[in-house]
Amino acid sequence: MSKKSIVFFFCFITSIIFGQESMTVQSKSYPATPTWNFMCDNYVLSGIANIQIAKSDKGGYLKIAVETINPAFAITGNVYVDLKDFTAIICTDKGLRTTDGNQIVSYYAFSQAEMSRLQKVDVESIRFFINGKSTSFSSQTGYFTAVNKKKFFHTAYDSNITFYETAAAVRDLFLKK
Repeated sequence: MSKKSIVFFFCFITSIIFGQESMTVQSKSYPATPTWNFMCDNYVLSGIANIQIAKSDKGGYLKIAVETINPAFAITGNVYVDLKDFTAIICTDKGLRTTDGNQIVSYYAFSQAEMSRLQKVDVESIRFFINGKSTSFSSQTGYFTAVNKKKFFHTAYDSNITFYETAAAVRDLFLKK
C-alpha cells in the first residue's frame, strides 16, 4: 500500500469514528449538531424544517432550511426560538442566507449567553417567516412554526423519545475540542 492510500484510509476511518457535523457560514466552517427535521405542520410543501446549531468563537449559529419551488423566496425577519422552559431567544436577521438545491437557507447568530441556555434547555419550537411573491403554483409564504418532534403521529404507549434532545447535542459541541 502506498503512503497516500494509508493516509487516506486513516482519515476515512477517523472521520467515521470521530465524525462530527459541520456548518459553513460565510465560507467559514464551524462544528455543528446533527441536522434535526422539525415538523412544520402548516408548511404543506414538505412539512419539515431542517434545523442545525453550530458553535463559533463568539457564540453560535442557527441554520434554518426549508424546501421551496422558488429560490427567490427567503427566510427573513426575526426568528423566535422557543425553549421547553417557556422562555424564548429572539434572533435578529443579519441577512445571512443562501440556497442549497431546492432549499432556502438562513443563518442566525447566537451570543455566548444564548448558547449557554441552549446547552441546558431543549428547543420546543422555532417560529420564522418566509418572504416572497406568492403565485398560484409557488411555495407558501408567511409565518411558520417548526416544532421539535420526530414524527407527526405517535401513541401514548410509544416508549421511544418523540423529540430531539437539542440541549444534549449542543452540550456535546462544547465537550469536543
